[in-house]
Amino acid sequence: MALSTWEHPEPLAIGSAPVPEYGAGSLADLLPTLAAGMSVPGMTAAIPELTGADRNCVFLIDGLGWEQLKAHPDEAPFMASLLASSRGGTGRPITAGYPATTATSLASVGTGLPPGAHGLPGYTVRNPGTGELMNQLRWTPWTQPRTWQPYPTVFELADAAGVHTAQVSSPTFQNTPLTKVALSGGTFHGRLTGEDRMDFAAAQLAAGDRSLVYTYYAEVDGKGHRFGVDSDPWRGQLMYVDRLVQRLAEQLPPRSALYVTADHGMVDIPFDEQHRIDFDEDWELRAGVALLGGEGRARHVYAVPGAEADVLTCWREVLGEQFWVASRDEAIAAGWFGPHVDERVYARIGDVVAAARDDVLIIATEREPKESAMVGNHGSMTSAEQHVPLLEVRS
Repeated sequence: MALSTWEHPEPLAIGSAPVPEYGAGSLADLLPTLAAGMSVPGMTAAIPELTGADRNCVFLIDGLGWEQLKAHPDEAPFMASLLASSRGGTGRPITAGYPATTATSLASVGTGLPPGAHGLPGYTVRNPGTGELMNQLRWTPWTQPRTWQPYPTVFELADAAGVHTAQVSSPTFQNTPLTKVALSGGTFHGRLTGEDRMDFAAAQLAAGDRSLVYTYYAEVDGKGHRFGVDSDPWRGQLMYVDRLVQRLAEQLPPRSALYVTADHGMVDIPFDEQHRIDFDEDWELRAGVALLGGEGRARHVYAVPGAEADVLTCWREVLGEQFWVASRDEAIAAGWFGPHVDERVYARIGDVVAAARDDVLIIATEREPKESAMVGNHGSMTSAEQHVPLLEVRS
């Protein structure tokens, strides 16, 4: 009997990836919906389940996914009591957008645009002008912020329309380029403690007949990365931020709506070779690759010129059972980055884009030692990463 030819299993179909709900139920749709309810010109109420209010506050809890919140009602009793209020009383989440990572999501929130338009389509992406990888969270190497992201934020448009607009966050973020391109407009108020942020956000809501206020808390994400979701430090942060949400909710002035949401969820990935594939040690994955961008669960792969097709073929053969692996044009056509990708953004996206379906990472222990050591990770299109709450309290 002749030996059969060994074949790689069929790779995941690009069309099977659960694309974010751009235009109807994603983070990019939240502020335009709220601003439309306050009669800000040019804004569209894209999330139909939400009802307008004169004063709106968005409290973004970094890293608090829908699935993680539902799994921990004892640690977050107040937020758990609001789960039925999510997304206008439907009891459903919204989606972060791809990739489900902080820089991308904050830009989507602030600009009201999907990643293909605002142009922050990953944790690290290639700058077509220099050929270097740019970290869009830390903004290194530095590039001109308003060249990189030229659109006005919803806060700027609301402020111009006479809405009292404010951001209340850590003083650390006041002058960062990411804040400038994603969250500027109105007045930034730096407050160190969570309690001070809640109290000041409530005061800012009351400061105008029409108000749009944003506030933020980071450490749920920080503890998840370091110790993992469901670790004692993570649960401690969830308990703390639950009290913050209740503190803010109890201070809402009349005619207000508070929306509690997040930039992404998170999954813990085991520390073994089966779940963590080291790019720096894998000659097949490295072949023909000039730059490795993105992050472990949402990779942008930039090929040596002329090697694009070979890199796509290799990544599909090696990873195609566990990752959705697409060419740049396939990912764009599938709507991963939104319904349209601006010309200036096109080459920032990898020649190959790999999004994890299974509990697996593409780490890079030499190039990215800190990121490769994280317990909790995010970035892809799974429910645990994409689905975020949109809890609502009204006064």
